[in-house]
Amino acid sequence: MTHPAQHTGRPGEQDAALLAPGWAASPAGAATSDTAYVRALLDAEAALTRAQAALGQAPAAAARAVTEAAAYPGRFDPAELAAQARAGGNPVIPLVGALTRAVPKAHAPYVHRGATSQDIMDTATMLVAARTLDPLLADLARTEEALARLAAAHRDTAMPGRTLTQHAVPTTFGLKAAGWRSLILDARDRVRAVRDTLPAQLGGAAGTLAAFTAYGAEDATALPAAYASELGLVAPLLPWHTLRTPIADLAGCLAFTAGALGKLAADVLVLARTEIAELAEGSGGGSSTMPHKANPVRATLLAAAARRAPGLAATLYGSLAAEDERPAGAWHAEWEPLRDLLRLTGGAARDAAELTEGLKVRADTMRRHLGLTHGLIVSERLSAALAPVLGRARAKELLTDAARRAWAEDRPLAAVLAEEPGVKDAVDLGDLTDPAHYTGSAGALTDRALERR
Repeated sequence: MTHPAQHTGRPGEQDAALLAPGWAASPAGAATSDTAYVRALLDAEAALTRAQAALGQAPAAAARAVTEAAAYPGRFDPAELAAQARAGGNPVIPLVGALTRAVPKAHAPYVHRGATSQDIMDTATMLVAARTLDPLLADLARTEEALARLAAAHRDTAMPGRTLTQHAVPTTFGLKAAGWRSLILDARDRVRAVRDTLPAQLGGAAGTLAAFTAYGAEDATALPAAYASELGLVAPLLPWHTLRTPIADLAGCLAFTAGALGKLAADVLVLARTEIAELAEGSGGGSSTMPHKANPVRATLLAAAARRAPGLAATLYGSLAAEDERPAGAWHAEWEPLRDLLRLTGGAARDAAELTEGLKVRADTMRRHLGLTHGLIVSERLSAALAPVLGRARAKELLTDAARRAWAEDRPLAAVLAEEPGVKDAVDLGDLTDPAHYTGSAGALTDRALERR
């Protein structure tokens, strides 16, 4: 399958992406441009004639003529098609007219023969989706590989674990990176499953294939499989004009992927704050007025995509309730949000790969932050260690008072506890109060996560 170049077009062309830096100049932007859609529509039309020829329902010469005419998308201006689409409500109608005029008269009757506009539009949408998901999957692979390297390199790099914005107990950056990778692999698996099942659409006016029989097909039910084979798509069990599982599946996997990447971004944005600075983007973005800034732009764009994706997916899920054999409005409502969702998520995958491949991990800062609470970050461990020695009630009382004193006197918790009778001799305060020695099974969990392929 080809990956058409992004259409720049005339002034006012929608594909300039001026307000969409998240997908600008990305493979997803190229694969979903107006020109790319015209290319997919033409591919769908040419494949239909070839499939009919393969089954003896059209002359081979007609298949060659239509394919040749469809091979030059530059002769079909997207802006003109868009303006003409207002008359019939979709761009297939004017495209069919233009393609028919481009084919020699003897073969013109075989253009679009037996199909309905939705057959071509849905099939083209599946082609556009396939051509967008392929580079998206490649970028997810880059991201998970970068995260695997980070997780392995920082398997034992201790850092504060944070819950409800506050320091909780120590964790490791390796485990955090392994968690991000796990989400990326979840997204990859969902996208792969959808990519491998994208179906062609062919049913005719009301999904009965009746027109193909009227034009002489002995077994019209064989045509959808031949059509799908021409396009590298999956043969549909039934025409799915109002059975929108393929669109819903796309919505689900794309929204999940955007959210998974958004989780990564949310953590990076917090940890890259000036007052935290445990992470930094490899090449941050600049400010128009403040030369000192290196903004986490990649993470910012990921966060923006994650916020938009659910709303776009909701529109697509809402279109599942489509009336009759072909709907008015439900199908039409899908086109723009699905393209936006493909662009957003494809662009986010590109940005995630760049972000993770250049991410700077400041292990020394992470280690230093473990001491911000004067050692209280290991109070859970101390409670468990002191309870058998002092009794649970006394241990809790002692730790509560020691914590108050540590904060009030700006002293390490270990120093305060060492002054308590019997504590210093009963337990090894040096080991128990070292946050790096209280990361639990983080290392083993990281190793387990990295076994997943």
